[in-house]
Amino acid sequence: MSIFSRMSDIVNSNINSLLDRAEDPEKMVRLIIQEMEETLVEVRTTSARAIADKKELSRRLNWLNEEVTEWERKAEVAISKDRDDLAKAALGERNKAEDTRSAVAEEVGLLDATLETLASDTAALQAKIKDAKTRQNAIVIRGQAARTRLDVRERLSEHNIDDAMQRFESYERKMDDLEGQVEAYDMVQKTLAEEISDLEDAQGLDDQLAELKKRVSSSSTSSSTSNGAQH
Repeated sequence: MSIFSRMSDIVNSNINSLLDRAEDPEKMVRLIIQEMEETLVEVRTTSARAIADKKELSRRLNWLNEEVTEWERKAEVAISKDRDDLAKAALGERNKAEDTRSAVAEEVGLLDATLETLASDTAALQAKIKDAKTRQNAIVIRGQAARTRLDVRERLSEHNIDDAMQRFESYERKMDDLEGQVEAYDMVQKTLAEEISDLEDAQGLDDQLAELKKRVSSSSTSSSTSNGAQH
């Protein structure tokens, strides 16, 4: 396959359709990028050779232009010296140089067209490579995510999820029982503390009552003593 045929195939290809048909999109996109980059190297090499050929032909064209001018000058010199035979010979050489110059100019024109096509195709190929590399990261990420999801699904299908959930609920019930026992213990402790506090409050009231009785008794005794002294 020629470089130009491969170039046309790649530039005109639809990356999405290639990936849709691929069994392994990640591998396919790597191969596509590799193929594009290899083709880009070949295109640049071909362009470099074409540029070199054009420079060589351009130098030859300049030399032929000078050759045509020089043979025409020599023909004029021969005519001025009445040497028509030499003038004819000089004009013959000038005509040969002109024919060669025309052929070389045509080759230069073809090279210009080739270089223009190569420049256009190179730009298109570079855009394809950039697009492929941009999509490559997304494809890799999507592939990894898909494999992870598939692995999870496979693992879930290999185990009885209902049994696992039942065991989980059983553990939750055990934790509820433990927490209930702790809360019951806290309630007992709280009730005992309240009873003792009530006893302490009752003792305080008893002390206050005794103190009040003492004051009342003392007050009554004082009043009786004062009344007896007046009589």
